[in-house]
Amino acid sequence: MEATKLEARTFDRKPYYKDQRGFTLFQGDSLQLLAEMESEQFDMIFADPPYFLSNDGVTCKSGRMVSVNKGRWDKSKGVENNHAFNLQWLEQCQRLLKPNGTIWVSGTFHVVFSLGFAMQQLDYKILNDISWFKVNPPPNLSCRYFTHSTETVIWAAKNKDSRYTFNYKKMKEMNGGKQMKSLWHIMSPRKAEKKHGKHPTQKPIKLMNRIVLAASDPGDRILDPFCGSSTTGLAAVDQGRQFVGIDQSEEYLDLSIKRFEDLVAEGAEQE
Repeated sequence: MEATKLEARTFDRKPYYKDQRGFTLFQGDSLQLLAEMESEQFDMIFADPPYFLSNDGVTCKSGRMVSVNKGRWDKSKGVENNHAFNLQWLEQCQRLLKPNGTIWVSGTFHVVFSLGFAMQQLDYKILNDISWFKVNPPPNLSCRYFTHSTETVIWAAKNKDSRYTFNYKKMKEMNGGKQMKSLWHIMSPRKAEKKHGKHPTQKPIKLMNRIVLAASDPGDRILDPFCGSSTTGLAAVDQGRQFVGIDQSEEYLDLSIKRFEDLVAEGAEQE
């Protein structure tokens, strides 16, 4: 019953995958699919948009030199076009948020300044800029910069009138009884989180669990418009929320399904 309601409130499209626990995936272009969705239906959105850093450079991974290129979706189209894209999808997400909903947007320096400016242009109310310190970042091969070791996650309410959810007591409890600060020490995804396959911008489950617990309540509906391997969805369902994810890649949607079904199997074993 709940899954049918979830699909109907989203839009009139057949999902790529749907589970009665509230985990639903759609395949397609995010801008197009977001524009088709019914307004004001999500309590929280997490977005990890293209960083536009696939510039034929190299980085270090597991001690080896590898390309930074992640796919055509991550190629820069120029500063103006990249910013126009960010304005488009952020405007659609603002429309899709409930009046008291919030959005979390992750980005490196390649894109985060555009994201922040676009959110100001759209009159989001920016609440925090979280610095995710990765603890175990890859070394800088050129030795001409400081080692890149953080990503910024912007947390914003739909507008200045939003009476948004912040589970302050839960965050304080998770931080040993002290107020949680905006600098989060969380390691990048470990090997076990990639056992079914790898996504180039995969977020650690610990990061997503914290975000879900901080700004949503059980039963809330969470959207990820660039879901990749759906770490957002795993955290959402594991914490009793409902999830809708969008991605254009069949490969990563299939990876999302494997990860979700593994989560369900682990839960069944523990019962």
